[in-house]
Amino acid sequence: MRTTRVTVAALLAAAVLTLTACGTEPAKNSGVTQISGGQDAKKAATVLDRPFNKPELVLTDTTGKPWNLREQTKGKPTLIYFGYTNCPDVCPLTMSNVAVAKKSLPKEDQDNLRVVFVTTDPERDTPESLGAWLKAQDPSFIGLTGDFATIQAAARSLGIGIDPAKKEADGSVVSMHGAQVIAFSPKTDEGYVLYGEGTTVDDYAKDLPKLIKGENP
Repeated sequence: MRTTRVTVAALLAAAVLTLTACGTEPAKNSGVTQISGGQDAKKAATVLDRPFNKPELVLTDTTGKPWNLREQTKGKPTLIYFGYTNCPDVCPLTMSNVAVAKKSLPKEDQDNLRVVFVTTDPERDTPESLGAWLKAQDPSFIGLTGDFATIQAAARSLGIGIDPAKKEADGSVVSMHGAQVIAFSPKTDEGYVLYGEGTTVDDYAKDLPKLIKGENP
């Protein structure tokens, strides 16, 4: 079965970005492309011909300490997702799917996998609230918060657009963000596989054993 491949240039050159507003309709206009899985309907994974470099990102973890993405995931299979804890649908479902799929791995592989959740709503997602939310998903998941501009720049370097959280007419606060999960290889430390918001538990469970080894799913 063929795995779809796309180039980073194709991701970044597109004129329209689809942002996900959890619980609302997607935005119409923006500047980077969201990938919703491979073009092959039977494949959740999109493998990049030109992988993304891992961002030089230092934020605050759920214990309130600085956390260096490059240093602390070096040589580890890593999944990164940008979202927010007050999201009513896409974000918790994505994290839950990854958490359930992770449990199907041998314990050694579970311990080796790094799952990093970077908030797109740092004003509300404090280290404490982020830690409590992730603990309910999987206590090993890493939560990061900090300066929004820093987070936005890191996301954009991975082809993911995010907008500042804003209050709607009904008083709710919405964070618009791309809904991709990006897998980084333990061999190269590069982001080489994308998953869209439609990726299921079974999709992750099938692919994680290969991602752990830095292989193409």
